Amino acid sequence: MVTATRSLGRTDIKITPIGLGCMQFAGAGLIARLFYAPLEQPVVTEIVDAALRAGTGWFDTAEMYGRGRSERALTTALRDLGVAPGEVPIATKWSPGLRTAGSIVRTIDDRLAALQGYPIDLHQIHLPHGSFSSLTAQLKAMARLAREHKINSIGVSNFSARQLELAHSVLSQENLVLASNQVQINLLHRNIEKNGVLDVARRHGITLIAYSPLRSGLLTGRFHDQHDRSALLPFRRLVGGFDTRTLRRTAPLIKELERIGLAHGASASQVALAWLITFYGDTVVAIPGASKPSQATQAAEAMSLELSADELTRLDQLSRSAEA
Repeated sequence: MVTATRSLGRTDIKITPIGLGCMQFAGAGLIARLFYAPLEQPVVTEIVDAALRAGTGWFDTAEMYGRGRSERALTTALRDLGVAPGEVPIATKWSPGLRTAGSIVRTIDDRLAALQGYPIDLHQIHLPHGSFSSLTAQLKAMARLAREHKINSIGVSNFSARQLELAHSVLSQENLVLASNQVQINLLHRNIEKNGVLDVARRHGITLIAYSPLRSGLLTGRFHDQHDRSALLPFRRLVGGFDTRTLRRTAPLIKELERIGLAHGASASQVALAWLITFYGDTVVAIPGASKPSQATQAAEAMSLELSADELTRLDQLSRSAEA
């Protein structure tokens, strides 16, 4: 399958509008267990295979996801599937918690080792807080890695508009570009439109990578159809806000997602993803996770779903009413 690509920010790296988020590959670590049941390597390989076959063209992982287990599981799958290093872009992240900027340089070999010979196309600062060093120092450490050709581009995650401006300015002084900012964006979480992040991203050509594009599964509609499912994985339910009031408030939006999906032969989640990667133009891409091959396939297939202007507008309006 041939899928249209977009530039990652103002770099020459090409990515598909939908990538695969790989937190669920973290194994039995604490963070992974809060959101996902552990996956064995054969299942991980099946998920990656399904994503690739359906047109997904890049993958997002992180040091924090199992202390390298997600990175190793992903690249083990790619290697077993015959995907050569450099054939598909891989993004990972450095965790700043209780570390200095020097850790970015000192731990790069650990990241490369966990990726087992696959290059780091995008290296991201996972959070704007938690480090003993300033953001400026962290960004300059990233710039050093880029100059040494240990990473191909630089991104950030969860940065505010002010922090995004700072990152852009620091890297510009290093004759480098800021490729991306990874933040939560979905039909029930559109803060980027109010807090200045979208404006800054568009002004500087920064790609916004939407994590939790289905609001932890709330936009799939399955929690509305079977309320007992909201009792599963309590932490994920808490983060997603799966209480009775939220389910009631978001029901009209879910019904419209299902109605539009029926007209297109698609699922509610596919419509939600198609809206996300269309409504904001080329600025926003999405990285849904998948714990089953079928979920990876469905997510990738959303890239070929074309919504009409009227459908985009109706979802926009219902979304604003449904936002918390």
